[in-house]
Amino acid sequence: MKQVVQNYKSGELALLDVPVPGCKPGGVLVRSAYSLISTGTELMKVSEAGMSMLGKARSRPDQVAKVVQSVATNGVPATYRKVMGKLDSYTPLGYSLCGVVEQVGAGVDDVKVGDLVACAGNEHALHAELNWVPRNLYARVPDGLAPRHAAFGTVGSIALQGVRQGEPRLGDVALVIGLGLIGQLVVQFLAASGVSVVGVDPDPVRCELATRLGATTCGDPASVAVASSVAELTDGHGVDQVYLAAGGASNQPVELAAQLSRDRGRVVDIGKCSLNLPWNAYYEKELDVRFSRSYGPGRYDPEYELEGRDYPIGYVRWTERRNLACVLDLLARGRIDVEPLVSHVADFAEAVETYRRLEEGDLKAVAVLFRYPDQPDHPDLAERGAEAAAPTLTVPAVRRGAGPTRAPARTGHAPVRLAFAGAGNYATSMLLPHLAQREGVELARVVTTTALSAANAQRKFGFAEATTDLDAVLDDPGIDAVFVVTRHSSHAELTRRALLAGKAVFVEKPLALTEDELAGVLAAVEESGNDRLQVGFNRRFAPLLRQARHRFGARTGPGNLRYLVNAGRLEHGSWYLQQGTQGSRFAGEGGHFIDTASWLLGADPLSVYALAAPGHEDGGDLQVVLRYPGGSTATISYVTTGPAGFPKETLDVVAGGRALRLDDFVRASVYGGRGRRWVSSRLPKARDKGQRAELDAFLKAVRTGGPMPVSLESLAATTAATLAVRTSLVGGAPVTLARAR
Repeated sequence: MKQVVQNYKSGELALLDVPVPGCKPGGVLVRSAYSLISTGTELMKVSEAGMSMLGKARSRPDQVAKVVQSVATNGVPATYRKVMGKLDSYTPLGYSLCGVVEQVGAGVDDVKVGDLVACAGNEHALHAELNWVPRNLYARVPDGLAPRHAAFGTVGSIALQGVRQGEPRLGDVALVIGLGLIGQLVVQFLAASGVSVVGVDPDPVRCELATRLGATTCGDPASVAVASSVAELTDGHGVDQVYLAAGGASNQPVELAAQLSRDRGRVVDIGKCSLNLPWNAYYEKELDVRFSRSYGPGRYDPEYELEGRDYPIGYVRWTERRNLACVLDLLARGRIDVEPLVSHVADFAEAVETYRRLEEGDLKAVAVLFRYPDQPDHPDLAERGAEAAAPTLTVPAVRRGAGPTRAPARTGHAPVRLAFAGAGNYATSMLLPHLAQREGVELARVVTTTALSAANAQRKFGFAEATTDLDAVLDDPGIDAVFVVTRHSSHAELTRRALLAGKAVFVEKPLALTEDELAGVLAAVEESGNDRLQVGFNRRFAPLLRQARHRFGARTGPGNLRYLVNAGRLEHGSWYLQQGTQGSRFAGEGGHFIDTASWLLGADPLSVYALAAPGHEDGGDLQVVLRYPGGSTATISYVTTGPAGFPKETLDVVAGGRALRLDDFVRASVYGGRGRRWVSSRLPKARDKGQRAELDAFLKAVRTGGPMPVSLESLAATTAATLAVRTSLVGGAPVTLARAR
């Protein structure tokens, strides 16, 4: 299928061939009929992509701060790969469309195949022939409403949410600054609510259009006529609300808002303009400044948008989806009219040229629609208008089936053919750069649930094929190994399926989020006889740590290990925070540190005891104590509240009169019995946490048919110990890791 994309690094726009997205549970697959270009938001993004690297940095200082912090935490090479990987990728455009339901995912019962729906979301309602849209980001189009008009549903929701934030009342007077697409819709919503509207825009054509659509009067921001009209309509008191629908760097809109507002009036920011508030003017009138967050309540909440969890209507009357449905209803009843806003309708094949004309000013437009080809027969597609997610815990026993537990050694010089399930940030920054163009390796297939991420991985790393069909990958007898690098909730099931398909599997941590999931993976090993499994516990492969362990030598007597992990806080919106579906943060990455401790102490843990501050059992600071055979112990302090500048990982091991210290994979020290000290020091830019060496070991095992780098028994024990942390926190007691027989 075709999709409009942009490379943020080069600014290139393209109509790209990408795989058809999969129809996941909780949503529908929609074939686009019309999609709307947001001439404000999208053109700002297009323009920003055309800037120099310095210009991009100046426009996004928040992202520059993140890069600086990443350098301090991860070093220069890893940060560079991550940043350039994001920049040099195709990103989607679009967020408002109308189309026909082509496939219905499991759990969806409110629409059926063939229904016409309006869709929202800058990850779901894209300028693409097909989109997967989750339940709370679509609404059924009322009978009789033209698809080209229903495509305005999302943009209309943005305007409607802004109006709701202003709380207009019958008889109020409002000022709308900026009469672009959003501003024109705000004018109509206010007029429909019985509000007298004064519009402001330097473009006389837009002023005239707003007057036709319900504004009492409109004019240039510098015009005396605007102030005179406000004075006349309000008896000199000033407007009740100001709606900022303008963009750009000028501070004029907020200054004008203060000038023309009444005492204790409201100023609502809908667009993205300068907000350098003149303190005296806003203080003296005690103005109420409010922000309108996109389409309404639910926006940026993954549980609402991705998992379909609605807000009770008694507590949240107008959500994203209810706003969308409201806009469609007002359109269907003729209470607002978007046809006069349609400046141009372009065939989807002309998308790149249309953006070029808009950016260069050849096409001056309030709203531009893309019309898609090959629409199925549907009664509502007939055009009208101008165009037609203190116990004992048993570690499952590892049993292998009757089949071979070693793969046959490969013959000849045929490369190891790899497939990737998932191509997110970790895969593209930490794994694929070590595999691309490696001798003896062929990147055969990449499969993702989103079409564009698969296409990006194919372009950057040279995969022979990009797809959204996992079954086709697992059924391909030529695939030697599958990398599972998806979100945590899918790891166990995808690993189980790949093992049953006879593939060697590299799964990024965690292997499983529950005891049942772990048991399911091991059952697949028993059923298939295929134990060709590696979990991405890369730290035991880190060259600096391996060298320090070698210098430390064979341990005599019990060892005591202390591991401090300064994990830091997660950004708002991170999918790691989706604990209902993705598990706790420690469940996701704690296996790294338990595996490292077990490797250094040379055994699997016997018991786990975990402590957390009250109320922080699912994501705050944790203390995990592990007991090992022979009296060895390990304490892992996992903290999320430490300072950003402090090293992320520090580790100490003391045993038999010797000590080993690791400082964030930058410096390692070994102290001997006579006070001798061996020190290895490296620059932060050389930080190596073992990904390359881990991949080398995995590929060697696949190529030669030899044993996997880490025994299956150890992988299972580490996973069980990680899961036991939660059990101990809930029960308030140590958990004994009994071995099943």
